[in-house]
Amino acid sequence: MWTLGAFNAAAPEAAVEVLTACCASRAWAEKLASGRPYGTVASLRAAALAGFDELDEAELAVAHAAHPPIGEPKPAGGGAEAAWSRGEQSRAMTADEAVRAELAAVNAAYERRFGRVFLICATGLTGEEILAEAKRRLGSDDRTEHRESVAELRRIVALRLEKAVRP
Repeated sequence: MWTLGAFNAAAPEAAVEVLTACCASRAWAEKLASGRPYGTVASLRAAALAGFDELDEAELAVAHAAHPPIGEPKPAGGGAEAAWSRGEQSRAMTADEAVRAELAAVNAAYERRFGRVFLICATGLTGEEILAEAKRRLGSDDRTEHRESVAELRRIVALRLEKAVRP
């Protein structure tokens, strides 16, 4: 999407916009944008993940809430984030109707239990693999599931940052 040079030279708001497509926490995006220029994509990635690790619960909730339920990608349009979401879930969307229906039921049960959507870095996973993981995590205690959910969100942020800014 952007070269590192273009990202470094972009207006602050433009840089924040591309970053919030990676992670919806505006505080995270503003902090990362204010750290420019970055000498390498690797240094940008390191700063991004260090900043992610410093997010408080409120900002993690903002970032988490920006993700659609697995199997229900954002509608067409919506910029880079929506396109990435559709692409990340594309393999899962090829599952048969029975798997997608069961996934919707497990998503609903997960949301009732934990108060947020089930989140997984879905890139390359089949609907069946995602369903099995959702069922497993549905049985987790709150603390364990929170840790797993944050780890998955971090993976998604890293993946999207790689798509957003290249050498």
